[in-house]
Amino acid sequence: MNQRIRHLTVALIALFGILFVQLTNWQVLQRDTLVADARNNRITVREFDKMRGAIVTADGTVIAATEPIDPALRPNSRFDFQRVYPTQDLYANISGYYTLGFGSTQLERTHNDVLAGTTAQQQLESTGGLFSKEDLSGTVQLTLNNDIQKAAKRALGDREGSVVVMDPITGAVLAMYSNPTFDPNDVVAQTGSVGQTLTALQDDPRKPLLANAYQERYMPGSTFKIVTTTAGLETGTIDLMSVFKNSRSWTPPNTKKPIRNYGKKVCGGDLAEVFRRSCNIPFAQTAVNVGPVAMVDAATRFGFDAKVPFDLPGAAASTFGGTAEDFTDSLALLAIHGFGQGQVQITPLHMAMITSSVANAGVMMKPFVVQQTLTHNRNVIRRTNPEAWKTAMSATTAATMTQLMMGVAQSGTAACCLQLNGGISVAAKTGTAQLNAEGEKQRSHAWITAFAPAQAPRYAISVFIKGVNDAVSASTGGRLAGPVAKQVLDVALALPPSK
Repeated sequence: MNQRIRHLTVALIALFGILFVQLTNWQVLQRDTLVADARNNRITVREFDKMRGAIVTADGTVIAATEPIDPALRPNSRFDFQRVYPTQDLYANISGYYTLGFGSTQLERTHNDVLAGTTAQQQLESTGGLFSKEDLSGTVQLTLNNDIQKAAKRALGDREGSVVVMDPITGAVLAMYSNPTFDPNDVVAQTGSVGQTLTALQDDPRKPLLANAYQERYMPGSTFKIVTTTAGLETGTIDLMSVFKNSRSWTPPNTKKPIRNYGKKVCGGDLAEVFRRSCNIPFAQTAVNVGPVAMVDAATRFGFDAKVPFDLPGAAASTFGGTAEDFTDSLALLAIHGFGQGQVQITPLHMAMITSSVANAGVMMKPFVVQQTLTHNRNVIRRTNPEAWKTAMSATTAATMTQLMMGVAQSGTAACCLQLNGGISVAAKTGTAQLNAEGEKQRSHAWITAFAPAQAPRYAISVFIKGVNDAVSASTGGRLAGPVAKQVLDVALALPPSK
C-alpha cells in the first residue's frame, strides 16, 4: 500500500511539474507570440471596451471622445463604450478613427498611449491597484482653431482641394481641411456594415481616406515663382532693378520648343511687374541663369526632396523633379521648372510653409498640430515647442519677397479677389498649374498662397483647388482660389490675437 502511495505521489508531483512548465511556457515564454496572434483578440477587446481620452482643438471643441453606451437603447451591444466624432467629417484627416476590427489611423494611432492612459506618467498617477477600473485616459490638445477650420470647409464648398492655415512664426497648423473627406462615425459604428463602408472609401478614386493637404503632391504652377525669385535674389542673378524684355515666347537652350506666358500674352517689365503679372518667361530665364546647382540648392533650402517633420503620419515629400546633373543635361527642363511646371510637385501644407518662411524673415518652422498632451488630472505629459526646420533665405531677401507679394495682392493677379476686410494688408502669390500639353483641352489646378497682415504676419494660408472639371480649368488661381483665401483670412483676422 505504501509503495502505491509513493508511486501516486511521484506521479502527481510529475504532473504538477509538467503543468508548471506548461503554464510558464504559455504565460511567460510564449506571451508575446500569443498576444500577436491574429486569432487572439482578448487583449484588443479589453483595451477597446474602456474609457478613451478626448482630442480637442485649441479653442476647446471636442473632435473625438468616448461615450458610455446606454443599455436601454442598445440592449444587445457587447460593449460598454462607443468612440464618437462630434464634428463628423470636419477633422477626419487629423483625428483619424479608432476601431476594433480595422485598426486606427492618424492621431488615434500615433497618440494611442496617451488616449488609452498607458504612458509611464499616467500609470504613475494611478491611485488604484492592479485590477482597478480607474480612468487614466489622457487628452490630446491641438493647435487648430474651430472657427478657422469651419471657415475653410465653408469656403472650399464642394470643390476638390485643400486649405491649410498656419502661424508662420511658430509653425502651428491652425486649420487643415481637404475635400473629399469622410465621417469617422461611419467607420467606428459597431455594425456589420463598417467593412463595406471602408471598402467603398478605399475604392473611391478621389481618395477621401488620404489627408490630401499633406499626403498628396500636386503641380504648383506659378506659386513656385517664390522659390525661383528667391534663388535669383540670393545669388545676385536678379534684383529689383532687373528688367525683362516684353515677349510672347522664348526658346530655352537644348530645345526648339518655345515657352509662352499664360494665355500666350505679351509680358515683361521690371521684377516687380513680372512678378505682379506672373509672367512665365522671366522666371524660366531666371532659372536658367541661376543654373542647375544653385536652383537645386535653393529648392533644397525650401525643403524639397526632404521628409517634412510633421507630427501626423505619412507626410509626402515635395519634389523639385530632378538633380543638378539632370538639369545640366536639359536646361530647357530647368526653365520649365522655374515657373512650377514639369515634374515639380508640392503638398498644400508645404506651400503654406514656404509662404510662412517669407513671413518669418526667411526661417521655415516645423509644422505641428499637437499643442500638448495631458493626463486625466490635467498634468502636461508633453508640450510642443516651436522649432526651426530650414533657413530658406536671408531676412533681406524675405523683406524683398514680401514687397513683391504685396504687389500681387494690390494690383496683380490676386487684386481681383483678395481685398481683406478693414483694408488689412496681405502678401500673396497665385498659381494656375497647367496640366495639359499644348493643343490639348485646358486642364489646370488653381492655387493661391498668402500671409496677413503683410507687415506683421499672423496667418499664412495656401489654397489648392484640383483641376478635375472645366469650371476649375477655365479659371485662374487668383479668381478661383483667391475668394477662398479671403473668406478664411477674414474669419481668422477677426479673432483676438493668441497669447
